[in-house]
Amino acid sequence: MDIREIQEEIVDEFSMFDDWEERYQYVIDLGNSLPLIDEQYKTEENIIKGCQSKVWLHGEQKDDNIVFTADSDAILTKGIIAILIRVFSNQKAADILEANMSFIDEIGLKEHLSPTRANGLVSMIKQIKMYALAFQAKN
Repeated sequence: MDIREIQEEIVDEFSMFDDWEERYQYVIDLGNSLPLIDEQYKTEENIIKGCQSKVWLHGEQKDDNIVFTADSDAILTKGIIAILIRVFSNQKAADILEANMSFIDEIGLKEHLSPTRANGLVSMIKQIKMYALAFQAKN
């Protein structure tokens, strides 16, 4: 599946919920289903700067794609990074860099986050794109 198709799938999933309480719970559930990051990657250098909570993100290249793993010490933040990993993991660097992020507005995520969490979301996206930039430059 390409990035756009995954984003559309997420928008569809969020549209099934009537209110934000249900959507928050869904984000938390997504976080709980996030595959655990290997402990060796829970280092200071893998912490995303600009997040209120601790969020660790690791990316590695497998064939032509980048595979991301992540974790967070906060349940809602873990759900947010889980959504981003679902969208961007196993994708090509160029596709990640060109990706339109409007699906975040479509599901209403940013507007329902506190300002510090919204800043954290932006930082997570920036870090994912930095990985893509680095891998693209390396090739």
